[in-house]
Amino acid sequence: MDERQVEAILQNPKFKEMVAKKSRLSWTLTAIMLFVYVGFMLLVGYNKEFLMTSFSGGVTTWGIPLGLGIIVLSFILCGVYSYIANNKLDQLNEDAMREVEAIAHEKGLH
Repeated sequence: MDERQVEAILQNPKFKEMVAKKSRLSWTLTAIMLFVYVGFMLLVGYNKEFLMTSFSGGVTTWGIPLGLGIIVLSFILCGVYSYIANNKLDQLNEDAMREVEAIAHEKGLH
């Protein structure tokens, strides 16, 4: 792939749209995870009494399900990213590549 093909890809509107959507999705999911994790850390730092109270009247405290919930949330967010990337962003990428290949063939770049 030469410089002209790379430039054609980078200037393609569908490629730009795909990059923008991917970036927006990544930052949104990162913000959700950071908000939850920092919230949990603040809870650990400033309200230990709540985390030490019993969840079910037994030995399980609120800290256990909340900590496990954060781990489960990270897997869910990874699944959401994978689903969206595979079903929406890949299609935009394929469309952009088809357009770039068509332009390359027209100009004799390929």
